[in-house]
Amino acid sequence: MCPRCGLIHVPPTYRPTPQEEKAQYDLHENDPHDLGYRKFLSRLTAPLLAKLPPHSHGLDYGCGPGPTLSVMMYEAGHSMALHDPIYHPNPDALNRTYQFITATEVLEHLHQPDRDLETLYRVLKPGGWLGIMTKRARDKDAFSTWHYIQDPTHVCFWSETTFQWLADQWQATLSYPDIDAVLIQRSQ
Repeated sequence: MCPRCGLIHVPPTYRPTPQEEKAQYDLHENDPHDLGYRKFLSRLTAPLLAKLPPHSHGLDYGCGPGPTLSVMMYEAGHSMALHDPIYHPNPDALNRTYQFITATEVLEHLHQPDRDLETLYRVLKPGGWLGIMTKRARDKDAFSTWHYIQDPTHVCFWSETTFQWLADQWQATLSYPDIDAVLIQRSQ
């Protein structure tokens, strides 16, 4: 556990290889036509949509093999660029700026979360929103039996303490609109 921010992370020697990660990700069934998956994502999209001005432009970071959140945002009148290092590599997307960025079920997979989050914050416009979905670690007793740690590609575990530390570092506003949703607004 990081003594500064409380992030729980798997040591590098125990992390999966890129090939092992992709094999695990290939098992995911993310489909924009799956109403259950859309309902799951709405825990982030609904509160985020309430914050955005019309026709905002965003980035779906880590969109996976079946981008769905971007489709939902498009249906609501917004546009999104896609970037996923495995399924939709688009490093040029990290050279533009956005009114909002989403990272759904992504943060738990980051091997270099400090670097990746600083990149996202750099491309987020002042006043912009970073929308995150990830399960939050609660306490040590619950952690040892938590289903979330069983996925070998989950190498970072975030808590409210970790998100508060991050928001404090960025001097940003933090809110939790749902059990696994986080909204961070960059200061003006």
